[in-house]
Amino acid sequence: MSTMTISSISTTVPTQGCSPVQQEVLRLLEQLHIPYQYVSHEPANTMEDCLAISEALNVAVCKNLFLCNRQQTQFYLLCMPADKPFKTKDLSAQIGSARLSFGSPEMMERLLGVTPGSASVLALKNDTENRVQLLLDRSTYQAAYFGCHPCLNTGTLRMETSDLLNLYLPYVGHKAIIVDLPEIE
Repeated sequence: MSTMTISSISTTVPTQGCSPVQQEVLRLLEQLHIPYQYVSHEPANTMEDCLAISEALNVAVCKNLFLCNRQQTQFYLLCMPADKPFKTKDLSAQIGSARLSFGSPEMMERLLGVTPGSASVLALKNDTENRVQLLLDRSTYQAAYFGCHPCLNTGTLRMETSDLLNLYLPYVGHKAIIVDLPEIE
């Protein structure tokens, strides 16, 4: 595992080491009176890259999967623990959508305004037509804190899960469906 360089923790919008996209997300959190802790770092392209970030922020950074049905008419953003395996059959039955697969990078960019590696619940602010259904694994839903990228994988933040559920999601017009993905066998 390579060494990840991580900034010191910031609780306000940084003027350096934070992209305009990330600053916009952090400003929105401040507007909604949602406290956060933010760090900037090199691109975190894998969940392994996120381990050091998780340690720095003392939060489990979510794995975020952009999914769709075979007809590409229903889209989902699944937030789950990094260490849980993902099998489409475990999820398909719970949400009543057979033949789930990964959505295309083009569709993710069109609906969420982010590129692969940067998918995040915070990108739902870009889904103004509510085309993407949020799916939260129960263990992520029940965690005290939520860790994710603010729409670009060169930064990560930690906030209270209750703020995400009670302040952020209602503001962006989304509700979460809670799913139960099996633990590692």
